[in-house]
Amino acid sequence: MTDRSHGDSTSTDSAEGQDFIRQRIHADTQAGKLADGVVTRFPPEPNGFLHIGHAKSICLNFGVAAEFGGKTYLRFDDTNPVKEKEEYVEAIQTDVAWLGFEWIAVTYASDYFQQIHDYAVQLIEDGNAYVCSQTAEAMRIGRGTLTEPGTNSPYRERTVAENLALFSAMRNGEHADGEHVLRLKIDMASPNINLRDPVVYRIRHISHARTGDAWCIYPMYDFTHCICDALEGITHSLCTLEFEDHRPLYDWVLEHINLNYHPPQIEFSRLGLEYTVMSKRLLNRLVAEELVHGWDDPRMPTIAGLRRRGVTPGAIRDFCSRIGVTKQDNVIEMNLLEFCIRKDLEHNAPRGMGVLEPLRVVLTNLADSYTLQGPWHMQNPELGGRELSFGNTLLIEASDFSEDPPGKWKRLSPGGMVRLRYAFIIRCDEVIKDEQGTVVQLNCSYFPDSRSGQDTSGLKPKGVIHWVDANAGVPMQVRDYRRLFKVPQPKADTFIDDIDPNSLQTFSAVIEPAVIHSDAQQFQFERQGYFCKDAAEPGVFNKIVSLREGF
Repeated sequence: MTDRSHGDSTSTDSAEGQDFIRQRIHADTQAGKLADGVVTRFPPEPNGFLHIGHAKSICLNFGVAAEFGGKTYLRFDDTNPVKEKEEYVEAIQTDVAWLGFEWIAVTYASDYFQQIHDYAVQLIEDGNAYVCSQTAEAMRIGRGTLTEPGTNSPYRERTVAENLALFSAMRNGEHADGEHVLRLKIDMASPNINLRDPVVYRIRHISHARTGDAWCIYPMYDFTHCICDALEGITHSLCTLEFEDHRPLYDWVLEHINLNYHPPQIEFSRLGLEYTVMSKRLLNRLVAEELVHGWDDPRMPTIAGLRRRGVTPGAIRDFCSRIGVTKQDNVIEMNLLEFCIRKDLEHNAPRGMGVLEPLRVVLTNLADSYTLQGPWHMQNPELGGRELSFGNTLLIEASDFSEDPPGKWKRLSPGGMVRLRYAFIIRCDEVIKDEQGTVVQLNCSYFPDSRSGQDTSGLKPKGVIHWVDANAGVPMQVRDYRRLFKVPQPKADTFIDDIDPNSLQTFSAVIEPAVIHSDAQQFQFERQGYFCKDAAEPGVFNKIVSLREGF
């Protein structure tokens, strides 16, 4: 397996400084337990798009395998054809590859449907599973509570022959959905509710994307997952903490079937992120109710949304590395993700100029136009430079002018001077307003001897502002995607009410032409923030992140 991620690898020579999962793998390696090397898997269900929480699991599973010279499977848990789509399978593969990782093989739980079925038959034959004909509600009540034991199903003592016959009839499509299920026979008084005769097969008369109508019974995740891990030779089954209580069931299944391999399940904390939700159910609702513009809406925490926003895979990998691997769930501040994004873009993103809210400036003493030169990045000369058209009609940011400036104002004001980036010093001589009293134009003078790099004017303006030539600039829509939610931790039952109705702001901007014609996708608009060309809509730029921490 190849890992295309950047950054330093964790040494396998010492466990010092490593997280508990890498320490475990290091210890297993030193003890000679991994004759065939480290084998991990990333096992998403294709029932939605991946989000940044999945990115943590992707980076961990693929990352530790690469660090220890191992391999990783991309396995789709396609056991519920009601919710799963090929669209999601393709999107997940795109996301994992975009993050910079390669899998040894793509596998599916459905690849193993026959083996999983045969192990279920074996459990029935051994008296460890039975067909239950209770309703879902009766089973729910019979399972008991955290403080009260469950009660045995009235069908728990069916004979092996009866159970085999019923399970075969289920397999052959002779019963309706919900009429029967297959349950393990464990312990209805277990303090762990997951061991109270869990359901491992249910009837679903629906076509499967890969197996068609070959099956009408489908195994449950808890039964499927451990068997697939064992069949694929997974050495460390890395799961998030909500599966910790399921580990005894994982172990029970592998101890009671004819498989001579038992991977360990190891749990780590999930990633929570401020001002968003991570539940696929809630994300699905946002999309279905058109509260966002699809799974790749840049306000979404999906990897597709982050990619369309202009976030780089390197920034996400850095973020996942910085939050670390622990045993305690926590919610990470959005500022950390934004820091990682800025850090990744700061040195590599070309710097251009875009005016989001244009104010017209006429240079009354300029007859000719200039072609100026500007670097793409003052601190990264490898990015080269570009030409800037400078004529007698320019556009500046409306917020860079004030008729009644506050103290320490360093931008343009009546009678005041300011330097235009890479160009000349100008002075505001006249303010023109419309009938409503809105400033619509500034008439200014420019100083020919104040050209950047060749200034002999002796003038000392206090500030520098960006600008675009009005005749050369290209009109573009700029979308400022802000945080989708107004509160740091939206709750599942109120998250709709917590949506910020102003989370998307659009601007009729004008961008310097060199930015439009550049092959680069991400840019810093000087003094504005980082922006990217929208991959789906020509003529649109999306704001990635502001220049400074804070919102």
